[in-house]
Amino acid sequence: MSSGQQARAQAAAITPGGQSSEEVRPPADRLLALFDGRRLSPGQRRIAQYLIDHLTEAAFLSITELAERVGVSQPSVTRFAASLGFSGYPALRDVLQPIALSAVAGAADTREQIRRNELQEAVDAEIQNLENVRRLLADTDQVLDIGRELAASVPLTVLGLRISVSLAEYFAYAARRIHPDVRLVTRGGSVAFDALLQSRAAGGTWVLAFAMPRHAKETLAAIRAARSTGLRVVLITDPTLGPLVDEADVALTAGTGSRLVFDSYAAPGMLSAALLQAMADADPERTQARLESYEHVADQHGFFL
Repeated sequence: MSSGQQARAQAAAITPGGQSSEEVRPPADRLLALFDGRRLSPGQRRIAQYLIDHLTEAAFLSITELAERVGVSQPSVTRFAASLGFSGYPALRDVLQPIALSAVAGAADTREQIRRNELQEAVDAEIQNLENVRRLLADTDQVLDIGRELAASVPLTVLGLRISVSLAEYFAYAARRIHPDVRLVTRGGSVAFDALLQSRAAGGTWVLAFAMPRHAKETLAAIRAARSTGLRVVLITDPTLGPLVDEADVALTAGTGSRLVFDSYAAPGMLSAALLQAMADADPERTQARLESYEHVADQHGFFL
């Protein structure tokens, strides 16, 4: 049964009070449930946001009218409906219209309330992602082992392309405080390949790669290039299975928050901090000496307020 069919089936489920289980839920929650856990492209998120902001009107628009209002193509609207598990836009609209009518009848959910609930649910989803990371870290041996390997790799290459650049930059910035030679790669193609070759030639043994959705083909190419040079790869990515995970020597997964227009990365950030701690624990004396040296230089030059 498709998720669209499931939504209609759930809407028809009768509760003891005589109302369907979906009718009991606030319209805002029913609408947001359609997008729950879906991996949407930026264009598809624009459509979803328009439906949230203009539900009572948008639920009765034709596919042409909706596409024009959002500023996307008609095929984009069709793909959006399919990504939610519906056979097409008409099937999605069949589910949206009763939700819109209940919103009008109840008048309980204003646009501001819907938006607030959406933000709160986004935070709730991130809390769940962090809970999953907490369970992953229950086995500290794995993280400590990886931390020792990364700490022993000199140089250590940190790779992050496109949307993953910010995570790679954060890790590299912090790792340089406790590691003698951290090399950051944020460009793909021949630039990445050259950097990986140089890292291996200089004695490096590991690459830490970040790959957040939507996964870039050039990230896969860079990981394969790293493996071809003899480097081993630790990959931090979302739970989606695919060729990136297959190519890595070690894969650590952390969910990304996908409820808003742009993803949030609380869980991958926490996992990164745990790996940094494991690297620091691998050689406490070196860590302490480097941190003291950094603080001394920073104070001398007045880097901080």
